[in-house]
Amino acid sequence: MDCKEMAMFSAKVLEDKKARDITVIHIGAKAAFADYMVLASGGSERQVGALCDELEEKFEKEGVFVRSVEGKKNSGWILMDYGDIIVNLLTADMREKYNIEKVWGDCEFLNLEDEDDR
Repeated sequence: MDCKEMAMFSAKVLEDKKARDITVIHIGAKAAFADYMVLASGGSERQVGALCDELEEKFEKEGVFVRSVEGKKNSGWILMDYGDIIVNLLTADMREKYNIEKVWGDCEFLNLEDEDDR
């Protein structure tokens, strides 16, 4: 699975688990640490933790293992490092506070509906 497929796979898993406001950003041209960033919101800290668990489990079934996980399940923000993709799972309050999309605003935002059609 290439890094774009990993990013889209993570978006689909998160969508199936009822994450909100899922965004996939191609950051490869601007960042050396990853090619894609995936952002998703959970309705509560508990849901953010459940999203993290689900994503880790689904990737492991595909033979892909998380390199590191930063943040605690009750912190409102969990970052999962899969090497070429970074997944940020946040509560709506944390996402609004840090406004990560603005930081990467000059990068390509993937349209998830268009990608599903391929």
